[in-house]
Amino acid sequence: MQIRDLLADLDKLASEGRNADTLDIDLLPTLDIVTRINQQDRQVPAAVEQVLPEIAAAVDTIVAAFRQGGRLIYMGAGTSGRLGVLDASECPPTYSVPEGMVVALIAGGPEAIFRAQEGAEDNPEQGRLDLQQIRLNTQDVLVGIAASGRTPYVLGGLRYAREQGAGTIALSCNADSAIAREADIAISPLVGPEVITGSTRMKAGTAQKLVLNMLTTASMIRLGKVYQNLMVDLRASNLKLQARAVRIVMQATGVDAGSAEQALQDADGEVKLAILMLLSGLDKADARKQLVRSQGALRQALDAG
Repeated sequence: MQIRDLLADLDKLASEGRNADTLDIDLLPTLDIVTRINQQDRQVPAAVEQVLPEIAAAVDTIVAAFRQGGRLIYMGAGTSGRLGVLDASECPPTYSVPEGMVVALIAGGPEAIFRAQEGAEDNPEQGRLDLQQIRLNTQDVLVGIAASGRTPYVLGGLRYAREQGAGTIALSCNADSAIAREADIAISPLVGPEVITGSTRMKAGTAQKLVLNMLTTASMIRLGKVYQNLMVDLRASNLKLQARAVRIVMQATGVDAGSAEQALQDADGEVKLAILMLLSGLDKADARKQLVRSQGALRQALDAG
């Protein structure tokens, strides 16, 4: 694509427009600058609210994929790619999902997480190659993330995913975007022009982060990895998380810290199992069988008695 063609494309994007409310931001004192930014940021949750039905449909698609052994794969460039990496990397410690169940691909590879690889996003073929490398299949769901909705790397990935029969979801901040037209489900929170023209790490990035939080959190709730509002599949991999595990057992059962620690020890450190043993009176073997019968859902295991 030539520069003139790209300019014409960018002129059509709300995320690339000039924000009339911040034309004088370079003249303001510091408190007024951050106040103006905050005023713009308040628009983001309202924009996300408008696309909740699409987010819910995406969650149902992701849960169905997980239940048949599929993966959730994020793909993006720049800020969008880094947000996907962030969300994917937090799933194993928070919900004890296996490594590789939630995957993130970023244009330019792992180095792009820390240092911009700006040219990498212009190659749609690389999007296809990256998905081929991780053996994308029909059970998987790909979420293409691009604030502009036109990133070639993401477009290439979505087109390949559709060819392979995988589920496809597009997350952008422009209406009727190119990636939306390539996806089964389009999530498009319209946050409008940025405080600083074209700096889509701001409102667009915040909207993307909110949506990605919902996609994985709601999916994990549907999979039974939450009891009440507690992270009962927490992986206690450091001292802080070990303390949190004890606290979760205390909150779910009402026992004291000593009893919670003992229950966790008896349950091989598994929070969900420790809670079930305490609340049901079952021994470890029977409690584990009950969880298996309930597909890992603690509430159902408790209801089954």
